[in-house]
Amino acid sequence: MTDIEKHFARCFGTASGGLVLEHLRRITIGRTLGPNATDNELRWLESQRSLVRSIEVLIQRGRGDKS
Repeated sequence: MTDIEKHFARCFGTASGGLVLEHLRRITIGRTLGPNATDNELRWLESQRSLVRSIEVLIQRGRGDKS
């Protein structure tokens, strides 16, 4: 576990941090695009989702979760 992982866990372990993370999930992972979405829009959204997933992984590692 690195220091940055501990900082992510501490930051997002607060009530405010949890709300921020939930908001990020809602606007990225929970978002769907319609059939008319462009390739650019799909790539942009997938990049955003990847960033949120990376944050979640850092939080899990910082908490000592092995999963």
